[in-house]
Amino acid sequence: MNLEEKIRNIDGFPKEGISFKDITTVLKDKDAFKYSIDELKRLTEDVEFDLILGPEARGFLVGAPLAYATNKGFIPIRKPGKLPAETISYEYDLEYGTDVLEIHKDAIKKNDKVIIVDDLLATGGTVASTIKMVEQLGGEVVGLYFLIELTFLNGIDQIKGYNVKSLVKY
Repeated sequence: MNLEEKIRNIDGFPKEGISFKDITTVLKDKDAFKYSIDELKRLTEDVEFDLILGPEARGFLVGAPLAYATNKGFIPIRKPGKLPAETISYEYDLEYGTDVLEIHKDAIKKNDKVIIVDDLLATGGTVASTIKMVEQLGGEVVGLYFLIELTFLNGIDQIKGYNVKSLVKY
């Protein structure tokens, strides 16, 4: 299957000059969605890991089904104030400001091997922040998996040294 054909491009969203890669068209197409999760699962087959993390919100849509398919636990990475137990947080820069992500303090135990899954690798800020929180809690990031990678934004530069796989590259 050519997954790129299933991804809708929306020019000028969220602002002029951006061509948004919309995965809702993949999610609603049962065959494309299944193919995406199956392909991500295939990419993880030779990786030993304990848990899957997915950043809010589209990382949930990809990470949770992958956790189910691989028989692993899933940990949500959330925006501030959304997790009920004690958290750690990480603030990071965006091109137009800052953002903050949080994880439960007890979500990862020392030496847990985790993979991080999201819909998109763009500038790398979200995944780099997630990596920092995992490592702060004593976990080891053994893989980073994305449906889409926007190579022209050089997000890969923020996550050098990690195993990175993407299903579609623009």
